[in-house]
Amino acid sequence: MSRIGKKPVAIPAGVSADIANGVLTVKGPKGTLTLTLVEDISYAIEDGMISVTPANDTKRGRAFWGMQRTLVSNLVTGVTEGYTKTLQITGVGYRATSQGTNLKLQLGYSHDVDFAVPEGIEIKTPDNTTINISGIDKQKVGQVAAEIRRWRKPEPYKGKGIKYQGEFIFRKEGKKK
Repeated sequence: MSRIGKKPVAIPAGVSADIANGVLTVKGPKGTLTLTLVEDISYAIEDGMISVTPANDTKRGRAFWGMQRTLVSNLVTGVTEGYTKTLQITGVGYRATSQGTNLKLQLGYSHDVDFAVPEGIEIKTPDNTTINISGIDKQKVGQVAAEIRRWRKPEPYKGKGIKYQGEFIFRKEGKKK
């Protein structure tokens, strides 16, 4: 039994949900998101709630139950509030600037890194060492953050690199004299 899957997802005011042709469409103030439905799971919209239950008692149906409910919840949260990830840059001379649809990163390489911002994602740089990534699709926001971080992961000796806000970097001591 899935504890997460048992809870129905509430549809807040201003959000509409519709199931048609095996696709769940959720529309809200921030935009529209869709989810392709799995055959082993049954979805129902009733009384302002979306309920997710296994269609049959197969192992696959039980395995997908909680995950599908969470994906539906992410759609509703995305079209109402949206998602944000914050990256912090540490290192001498490491900088980031947002220029229209590109993010320009100076990360100690002999050249600047130009990162093209995908459709549906908004990147802001409140200062030279902070990058705010926001959008309505949780998966896409996380993927963009991971791709930017991949250019210079934090290293364990001085802690230089790009890290998520709140991420702890285990530091190594170095050599003893």
